[in-house]
Amino acid sequence: MRIDEIVKVPNILLPKNANMEKWAVIACDQFTSQKDYWKNLEEFVGDDLSAMNLIFPEVYLSKDNTKRINKINMTMQNYINNGVFEELGKGFVLVDRSTKYNEHRLGIVLSVDLEKYSFKNEKVPIRATEGTIIERIPPRVKIRENANLELPHIMLLIDDKEDTVIKPVYEKREQLKKLYDFDLNLNGGHITGYFVEETDGVMNALQDLIEEDVLLKKYNDSSAFLFAVGDGNHSLATAKTCWDNIKNGLTKEEFENHPARYCLVEIVNLYDEALKFEPIHRLVKNVDAVDFMEKINGISSLKGASVEVVIHCTSHNMKIEGDVSQSIKRVDEFINSYKKDYPQLEVDYIHGEDNLLTLVSQDNNAVGILLDKIQKESLFKAISEGGVLNRKSFSMGEAEEKRYYIEAKKIK
Repeated sequence: MRIDEIVKVPNILLPKNANMEKWAVIACDQFTSQKDYWKNLEEFVGDDLSAMNLIFPEVYLSKDNTKRINKINMTMQNYINNGVFEELGKGFVLVDRSTKYNEHRLGIVLSVDLEKYSFKNEKVPIRATEGTIIERIPPRVKIRENANLELPHIMLLIDDKEDTVIKPVYEKREQLKKLYDFDLNLNGGHITGYFVEETDGVMNALQDLIEEDVLLKKYNDSSAFLFAVGDGNHSLATAKTCWDNIKNGLTKEEFENHPARYCLVEIVNLYDEALKFEPIHRLVKNVDAVDFMEKINGISSLKGASVEVVIHCTSHNMKIEGDVSQSIKRVDEFINSYKKDYPQLEVDYIHGEDNLLTLVSQDNNAVGILLDKIQKESLFKAISEGGVLNRKSFSMGEAEEKRYYIEAKKIK
């Protein structure tokens, strides 16, 4: 398969005169149990130009999201009409991100063809890493279907142990046009972006990763597999669903060139030293915490992956037979089973042990489940051999390390 059948060189938009510290905001699916984070962000942004006005923080999702969605779409159009954005022209963006947890995490912003992606267990070049919850897609489709722009928090991983794709670009960064260089708000660290106008080197290096002999050596399977979804699984699934809804009835030329067919993402090398895999913990709410803790003990064993169950600052350590992915599967199965007797039970997925323990300490009817992390080196082979993992099986770093919205692309 040719790389230009998977990757598209986009025309990226950036704000021209915005205060970038106020413009860039964290991924909408973070801090979903912490409204204070988003209130603080709203206060910080105020009335200034900001991606905050173009996204829908999932903490605010409700039964009727129409008013907020309409406001987002209207603001997008106003930003376009009022010349807020500058078109960079065809090219990629090299991203250098540092946080309190790491010094440099490198990535490249580009577009991928949604025709080459599936959130099902299909052998396509862009593959989901975890299960997609279908009922989570419709409300996100409502947000995207009438939007003129997309701003990506999606991060795709490449299995590039020799660092042939991103490192050569970074080594020549002084020759590139610097697009932005600023501190991210609310403890997000620092970010620098460079415009990559000459894209052939990146495309050729990506092509090398999907040659049949390379794929056979890595995975014992020559099926094209280039990108694994690291962050933003449901956002990419939403983009795919919207594109599938659009494409029927298009002419051949429209089908080939429609901007909604191509989704803006950041690619990151799985072997980037700054890329840490972290567990995503479970917060179980609206239950009898003591009863829940007692009953979950029934799935434990004397060996396997570590699980810690926490209530009111009281904890119980247990092991679940099998590797980490199996322990996650067993925990999620137990929660789903327990919900049959406690239909009011709610589950939230929490990044960061401290965040989970804080939330549990504030709620007598909540249980926290701390999980081990998956080893990142095993990810691509596991996906190639066995398909998707349980949803929310791992996170790439802590909550503050998630991608901030900066770049944009037209999808209409």
